[in-house]
Amino acid sequence: MNTIPDLDLHLFTEGKHRRAHEHLGAHPVDGGVRFAVWAPSARSVHVLCDADGWSGEHELQAQGSSGVWAGVVDGAGIGTTYHFRITAQSGERLDKADPFGAAHHEAPSTDSLVADLSFEWNDGDWMSSRHENSSLRSPMSIYEVHLGSWGRTLSDGQRFPNYRNLADPLADHCLAHGFTHVEFLPIMEHPFYGSWGYQTTGYFAPTSRYGSPQDLMALVDRLHQRGVGVILDWVPSHFPTDDHGLARFDGTHLFEHADPRQGFHPDWNSAIFNYGRNEVRSFLLSSAICWLDRFHVDGLRVDAVASMLYLDYSRQAGEWIPNEYGGRENLEAIGFLRQLNEAVYDEFPDVVTHAEESTAWPSVSRPTYVGGLGFGGKWDMGWMHDTLQYMQRDPMHRAWHHGEITFRSVYMGSEHYVLPLSHDEVVHGKGSLLQKMPGDDWQQFANLRLLYSMQWFQPGKKLLFMGGELATRHEWNHEANLDWSLHDVPMHEGVRLALAELNGLYLTEPALHRGDADADGSGIGMQWIESHDSEQSVFAFLRTDPTGESRPVLVAMNATPIPRHNYRLGVPSDGRWEAIFNSDEERFGGSGVGNGEYVDTTPVDAHGQRQSILITLPPLAAVAFVPASAS
Repeated sequence: MNTIPDLDLHLFTEGKHRRAHEHLGAHPVDGGVRFAVWAPSARSVHVLCDADGWSGEHELQAQGSSGVWAGVVDGAGIGTTYHFRITAQSGERLDKADPFGAAHHEAPSTDSLVADLSFEWNDGDWMSSRHENSSLRSPMSIYEVHLGSWGRTLSDGQRFPNYRNLADPLADHCLAHGFTHVEFLPIMEHPFYGSWGYQTTGYFAPTSRYGSPQDLMALVDRLHQRGVGVILDWVPSHFPTDDHGLARFDGTHLFEHADPRQGFHPDWNSAIFNYGRNEVRSFLLSSAICWLDRFHVDGLRVDAVASMLYLDYSRQAGEWIPNEYGGRENLEAIGFLRQLNEAVYDEFPDVVTHAEESTAWPSVSRPTYVGGLGFGGKWDMGWMHDTLQYMQRDPMHRAWHHGEITFRSVYMGSEHYVLPLSHDEVVHGKGSLLQKMPGDDWQQFANLRLLYSMQWFQPGKKLLFMGGELATRHEWNHEANLDWSLHDVPMHEGVRLALAELNGLYLTEPALHRGDADADGSGIGMQWIESHDSEQSVFAFLRTDPTGESRPVLVAMNATPIPRHNYRLGVPSDGRWEAIFNSDEERFGGSGVGNGEYVDTTPVDAHGQRQSILITLPPLAAVAFVPASAS
């Protein structure tokens, strides 16, 4: 008789089990712990644990022809340390951490831990209303965080902070700056801290560096109580080849492809999942569902999707195997990503999935029933690349590269986009965002405020990596703290204040978020007013609410250090227009050039409109206006 129910074994081997973690792994039962692991090519599987002082090997039994081994170890319980000893058909012995383990010991230990997963949640108000925060028409401003270096100063000299200790300081910081969500770089267990979590070994366990699973639950619970959503980076694209991990798990290439042309990732020296294997799909599906269910997280950002979609990703001719039709598309990975999103949105329709996908693959964020991959959003890597390239140019050269800013309008309605300025842009010698900006010190800060204005006023959800709000002068170092000493230094404080103001407008002006994405075919809420004035490096556009219920927002930007006086812009309604933002305000560290509280229209045709306003465009700055009479 099988220890694991036959239906669950069937679903697991069919590649359709979404909650295999509820059956495989370690689960306390009366008098002991039930252990179960998938190792179809093993000759035998044993559990070694400290419940008996590591004095015995507890044999597991094969569960029919499923490839799963299971059994109960009497006397084991919550807190028991263990690992599996797998004897391969060759006689080789492999000591492995539990692939479904809910907790693991901190490196350099490779042992797993029977976890206490009980927790009394107090986030019912958030959970019952979070669908309002995941809508395509809702504002979503994401603060990307690496836990180990965000709050290390809070841990009393310890190397790592604790999940619980970070909860209120992180919520305070997000709310003070107007962020709606945090996104954590992968917190799944990983042996090498310097991988930032992107080399995952524990797909069901939060890293023990920052505490227990219950500690993470407490962090999420508290953030939810404070009104902050939680998104996790998740890495189903590859995994490290550490001896205790998934690679050659039962002496065979079980989770990964055997052929290195399919199973080895040249960029990261890691193994690639075999998405064509049913049990691997069940494993990954269950991992995704586990984080959403067990930990109440509000979304997953799927890393390195492009590397999954293309068989020739980072490979030369002859280094990859075409699909059955001779093409470069990874059909098995495509099928898995569609299955993943269908499962996630079926069980949790009020969460989000975002894809880090860097190519022009079509319909990444469109439903699977119309041929899409089914993601809720896609990182706009093109916007990031073009905008940073433009902003790094000396302003005197920007006139010849005007299209780097306007080109996005060609494709911005094709996906549901997230505009990211992520950790990837401030590491490996790239410098901080402030360092990238040209000019003297004043111009660098002005350019940075202009960069954030470009990000926040354009359609798309927003993402900024920690430290960007502080305008750090050095690139991110995962072994150090953020430079919190900059928090109240005048020019740095000005960037924080400007960012908080932008987030405030993004949250309170419906035209700035309801038109973020083409939610129902009504179109993206942006129309260019001036997109051709390359000579003066001026851009102007109107953000509109596709529902027509709220007032438009007129945005104008000057990407040169020369103020533009009496600049005429056509507007859709006559009367008085109120100035609601100016990144050149003195309180932001600017020069204080501006337009006062209001400007009035005159009946002069401009930009296809019958009335217009004359404004001053401050140096290296963005300004925004709304009709004063509108509600």
